[in-house]
Amino acid sequence: MSAVLQQTEGPILLRRDQGGVATLTLNRPNQFNALSEELLETLDGTLAAIADDSSVRVVVIAGAGRAFCAGHDLKEMRSQYTLSYYQHLFRLCGRMMTRIIELPQPVIARVHGIATAAGCQLVAMCDLAVAADVARFAVSGINVGLFCATPSVGLARNMGRKDAFEMLVTGDFIDATEARRRGLVNRVVALEQLDEEVGRLAASICAKSPIAIKMGKQMFYRQMELGIEGAYQLAAESMACNMMTEDAAHGIDAFMAKRTPEWKGR
Repeated sequence: MSAVLQQTEGPILLRRDQGGVATLTLNRPNQFNALSEELLETLDGTLAAIADDSSVRVVVIAGAGRAFCAGHDLKEMRSQYTLSYYQHLFRLCGRMMTRIIELPQPVIARVHGIATAAGCQLVAMCDLAVAADVARFAVSGINVGLFCATPSVGLARNMGRKDAFEMLVTGDFIDATEARRRGLVNRVVALEQLDEEVGRLAASICAKSPIAIKMGKQMFYRQMELGIEGAYQLAAESMACNMMTEDAAHGIDAFMAKRTPEWKGR
């Protein structure tokens, strides 16, 4: 995979599986990978199928062409000028974004170019994000008279309140370094090193216990919505159940014996 994924014809979403990593590539390069209704439905359905696929340990979401994702398809939106359509569209988008959090496998955004509006939301909703140093981010709906309400959900859960709100009310771009400072992405590398860095992060996750990752991800997001007491109760129960798994017993024994564990759980 090259640093900038080349434009290709064919399905609007490409899937490639290798070494436990499923790479899903948004494939509408001429539209800057705008999230049409069809693409949202296809991505949601593909993620739902991956959730039940134990051979997949990590999911990577990428974009073909020059952009990662430019948000919703504005041309399509203007052609369907009814309240009911917009309610359906944004609920569909919310369902797909929520699917990412509910997925047992960690999801990494591979951001090589611009990520705007719902595209920036997509980065925010992925569990992890690796960006090229040339990538840029914005929630620019405000520039056309539309407050990016649904992207604000993801942004507010990644950034500080004032950083997120500034992006929402100005529509201004930030670069990858600033995105990392604000908590939107985990790592920033040169464009030509992007695939290597994504691969390194994915490999680190694949080397860990699948059952521990699954249980841990589920607990992590649930506890964020609770008060401190409830969060600790949930975390304690999750950790106790995790300790009862074959992988935890084997992993601790392997650590004490100074040998590499071989994970069994799914």
